[in-house]
Order: sequence, then structure tokens, then C-alpha cells
Amino acid sequence: MLEFLNSIDTSLFYFINVTLSNSVTNKVMPFITENNHWLLFYIIILGYIFFKGGKKGKVAVISVLVLIIFADQSTNFLKDYFARLRPCKVLEGVNLLVGCNSLYGMPSNHAVNNFAAATLFSFFYPGYKLILFITAFLVGISRVFVGVHYPFDIAVGAFVGITEALILIYILKLINSKFKIIY
Repeated sequence: MLEFLNSIDTSLFYFINVTLSNSVTNKVMPFITENNHWLLFYIIILGYIFFKGGKKGKVAVISVLVLIIFADQSTNFLKDYFARLRPCKVLEGVNLLVGCNSLYGMPSNHAVNNFAAATLFSFFYPGYKLILFITAFLVGISRVFVGVHYPFDIAVGAFVGITEALILIYILKLINSKFKIIY
């Protein structure tokens, strides 16, 4: 069964990474995948929410920072547990558009962090849910386009990130029912 799933994942990887590769995706996807390109944007948005969003904004920003730190660290543990080599380490003919530095790729930190943040911010700001999840999806799929993750690495990362965010949302609701920290 695992062999079958691996063959599907590898086929999907080649379809996205090689077949869908073109001059546009080869420029856009490395930009999307690079965290440093988003850093200033994230700082501005988080600062705005923190200072202009009232009590809810402060709780949202502090919560997402705690969530990302936890999610990022838990992902490193899961990578060592699954020990799944990145496609750029084992496959031939990969359209590698960024460095292939670390060994393991399951689950994708980019997917975990972005889907966790999208889920948490959707709780606080449901009107932005669609754009948050589109952005998380684009960041996740960019990792396949640039050659450093299999599609299942992204799917598992999305699942882990959403699950971790839902657990935090549950905790926040419990705390809010006692202390009214959100509204």
C-alpha cells in the first residue's frame, strides 16, 4: 500500500514540478516559496492587527506567534520521525529552482505554518478565510514546483497545521469562556 501511495505521490510530483513547469512558474514559485519575501508584509500585517485590532487583535497576534513557534518545532520532530527524503535528494530530472538543503521533507514546514496561521486567523477574522487558505495553498504548492517537496508532504503539512490550530482554537474558546479575553 505504501509503495502504491509513493508511486502516486511521485507521479504527482513530476506532473507539477516538470510537466507544469514554464517560464512563469519558474519565476513566480521561487518568489512565493521564499519566506524572506513575505517577512516585511507579515510584520506590517501583524503590527497593524496588534495595534489596531483591539483586544481581539492582540490575542490573535500573540496566539499566531505561539502557534507558529509550536508548529515549526513539532514539524521538525515529525520530519525526523517520518525520515522521508526530499524528492530533490532521490529523484532524477527534478526541476530544482531553490536549494535542496535539509534531508527530510515530510511534513512541509511551509505548509504546516501557513495552514496553521490560515486556520487560526480564519477563526478571528472569518471574512478573510478564502484569501488566507488560497495563500496557504499557493505557498504549499510552490514547494512542489520548486522541487523540494512531494505533494503528500504538503497535504500532511496542511493536515498537521490545521489540526494544531484547531486545538489552539479549542483552548482559546475555553479560556475565553472563563476570562473573556477575545470578546
